Amino acid sequence: MSETSAEDRIWTVPNLLSFLRLLGVPVFLWLVLGPRADGWAILILAVAGLTDWLDGKIARAFNQTSRLGRLIDPAADKLYVFATILALLVREVIPWWLVGVILARELFVASFIPVLRKHGYKALQVHFLGKAAMFNLMYAFPLLFLASHSGWYADIARIVGWAFALWGTGLYWWAGVLYVIQVRQLVTSAKKG
Repeated sequence: MSETSAEDRIWTVPNLLSFLRLLGVPVFLWLVLGPRADGWAILILAVAGLTDWLDGKIARAFNQTSRLGRLIDPAADKLYVFATILALLVREVIPWWLVGVILARELFVASFIPVLRKHGYKALQVHFLGKAAMFNLMYAFPLLFLASHSGWYADIARIVGWAFALWGTGLYWWAGVLYVIQVRQLVTSAKKG
């Protein structure tokens, strides 16, 4: 199989895992905001986090990376983060300031997309730091969700959940700054070339 056709593949195990993760977003929202079936919602978040890790491992180990995968994997991550912060905000599990900090980072990075496009670039590849930030946030939210309940586990979940949330938010911003540095380097090299 040629490199070009390998990049155009749609039906790969990692892409299937990403599609399944995308399908879980509305189910998660319905569980949290409708019947408030928190146990099932937390399970969906945990499975989403696991499949996020797994699809990348499989893609690299079995040479199943694809153009589609590089689009839907981060899209699924972002949808989960936004759906989760929306649901947890509505349920008053997380404060407004955390939502504001995460959304401000997204707006900051998005403001550089026109610059990329102007110079002929579509998007930059997701780097490890961004994946680490998503990993932390994907584990912070279920823990913070558990912390909102009463039970012996709530205090432990609160401490660990906030540690993941703060670390993940910090990494998320750091990855955003690195993204902007990459954009600047690309634009500078494009102007020289």
